[in-house]
Amino acid sequence: MTRPYNFAPGPAMLPESVLKQIQSEMLDFHGCGWSILEASHRGPQVTGVMTELKSRLRQLLSIPDTYDVLFCPGGGRMQFAMVPMNLLGAGTLSTYIITGAWSKAAAKEALRFGRVQSAFSGSGNRIPADEELEVIPETSYCAYCDNETIHGIEFERVPVLKDAEAVPLVADMTSNFLTRPVDVHKFGLFYASAQKNLGIAGLAVIVLRRDLLGLAGTEVPTLLNYSVYSRTDSVPNTPPVFQLYVANLMAQWIEAHGGVAVMDEYARARAKIVYDAIDAMPEMYVSHVERESRSRVNAVFRLKDEALTALFVKEAAEAGLANLAGHRAVGGIRASMYNAMPIEGVQKLADFMKTFAHRHGRTQSAVN
Repeated sequence: MTRPYNFAPGPAMLPESVLKQIQSEMLDFHGCGWSILEASHRGPQVTGVMTELKSRLRQLLSIPDTYDVLFCPGGGRMQFAMVPMNLLGAGTLSTYIITGAWSKAAAKEALRFGRVQSAFSGSGNRIPADEELEVIPETSYCAYCDNETIHGIEFERVPVLKDAEAVPLVADMTSNFLTRPVDVHKFGLFYASAQKNLGIAGLAVIVLRRDLLGLAGTEVPTLLNYSVYSRTDSVPNTPPVFQLYVANLMAQWIEAHGGVAVMDEYARARAKIVYDAIDAMPEMYVSHVERESRSRVNAVFRLKDEALTALFVKEAAEAGLANLAGHRAVGGIRASMYNAMPIEGVQKLADFMKTFAHRHGRTQSAVN
C-alpha cells in the first residue's frame, strides 16, 4: 500500500514509524502482557508514559521549573473556557488580539465570564504590529492565537504589550506547537491540542507560570481548574491514556529528528516550496495573506473560481495529495504541513501545482 501525502489540518498525518510502533505495541506494551489501552492510569505503565512526556516537553522547549506542564482532556477549544475561568481571578476584564477565526472564537467564549477588550481586530490577512495593539494594564490577561489555521497567518515573533508588560500573555499554539523554539518566559500561559504536531485528538497540553495557579474561584468546576490538574499530576480522574501514549511517541520522534530548532528549519523549507509555487503562478494561484504574515504550517490560497478549485482538489487526491480543500468558512485550498509532513510531500504538491496550471492553460512565463 502506498500512503498518500496527507495535508489534513488536524487530525493530521503521523510519521509512519510512529504508526508502526503503535501497531507493534498494541497487544503487549513493553512486555507487560497487556495493551496500553487496558493499563490502569494509576499503574507504572501509564505513570511512566506521563512522566516521560512531561520530561521530554520540558527539554524540547526548555521549560523552567517556575512553569507547570499540565495534560487536560478536551482538546484546545476547551481552553477557550478554561483560560478565563482560571485567569480572570477577581478581575472582570480580559483582552484578545483577534486575527482570525480561532482568536475570535476564543474571545466570544471569554464573554461568558466577563468583559472582553479587543486589542486588535483584523480580517484574517495579516498579523498586527506591536504599535497597533491596545492593551490596558488593568486587564487580567491578553490572549492571541499564534497561528490561525483557517486563514493561514502566523505570528513571526511574540507580540510585545507596550505599557502593559506585566499583563500575562496567553497563546493558543495548537497548530504550531513544537514546530519552533519558544521563549517560555514571555508567556503567562500557552496551550496546544495534540492533533496537529503531537499526536491525536482528545488531549491538550498547558504550560503555565506557577504563580497563576490558584486564581480560579470556588465556582469553577473541579475538572476545569488548573490547580486541580497541578496538584494531581494531571490525574484528577482517568486521563486520556492513548492520547498521552501517542503524544509521548511523537515527542520522542521530534527529539530523534533534532528537536524544535530542526523542526523550524523543516517548516520554513516546506513553506518556501509552496509559497514559491504560488507566487510563480499568480494567474492561477492567489494568496490573500500579506507575505510577512504567512503561516509556516498552513498555506492557504485560492484559484480563480470554485469549479477550478474543486477540480484541483480532485486531481490532487488522484495524484496522492490528500485533504487539500480549504476550510468551509473560507473555501479555496489549504495545505497543512505539520512536523510529520516530509519535504518530498510538499515538493510533490508544488510539482502538481505547476502541472495543473499547465494542464488548464492559465500560466505565466514564470512557470515555463
